[in-house]
Amino acid sequence: MSVLVVTGTGTEIGKTVVTAAVAALASDRGRSVAVVKPAQTGLPPGAPGDVDLVAALSGVRDVHEGARYPDPLAPATAARRAGLPAVDLGDVRAHLDKLAAHRDLVLVEGAGGLLVRFDEHGSTVADLAQQLRAPVLVVVSAGLGTLNTTALTLEALAHRGLELAGVVVGSWPADPDLACRGNLADLASLAGRPVAGAIPAGAGLLTPADFLATARRSLEPSLGGTFRAQDFQNSHPM
Repeated sequence: MSVLVVTGTGTEIGKTVVTAAVAALASDRGRSVAVVKPAQTGLPPGAPGDVDLVAALSGVRDVHEGARYPDPLAPATAARRAGLPAVDLGDVRAHLDKLAAHRDLVLVEGAGGLLVRFDEHGSTVADLAQQLRAPVLVVVSAGLGTLNTTALTLEALAHRGLELAGVVVGSWPADPDLACRGNLADLASLAGRPVAGAIPAGAGLLTPADFLATARRSLEPSLGGTFRAQDFQNSHPM
């Protein structure tokens, strides 16, 4: 199986829609796909979460949410505020091991950015990616502030010896301004490769058929590089 960790340079920048796009493309290519969200914050019990949006957009029903906390904070802080147990990365890893046997691709969507804390011990998305020896897909915003936060995220990946799967703009505006257009070239320079894709703003509101078509236009050209078909078959040791 293959594991891909999806993180971002912040919150509300389109990580879930990008996760759904990768899931839709892989499923459309005949891969068995599971999606795991170890921690969901900012939602009360019973409300639809990120994995529900992934399922609705991609058609992938093999989705798994771990801990859920009502406050829109980092998981460790949200758990403390709610008086609930924090995420245990050991439990997350054990769950992923169980999923591994019968899936071609497991997508792990983080909460917030790469170094957001899951627990009081300081465990982060980066720590989980290191344990899994999995590449990391970085989702970024389109406008001002993007370059600094992206550079810091990429430096953190390199410092930990983590593989960069690619950089994707999570919500590309219909009428991009000068900053957005200029950022594409600068993001490519930071990453050392072309931007893997840019998902149009509002894609999360599309029907599954239209969403798949959008994912094909936005990301499938990169399947010859960053998202090669064989990447969904390679084994990443668990």
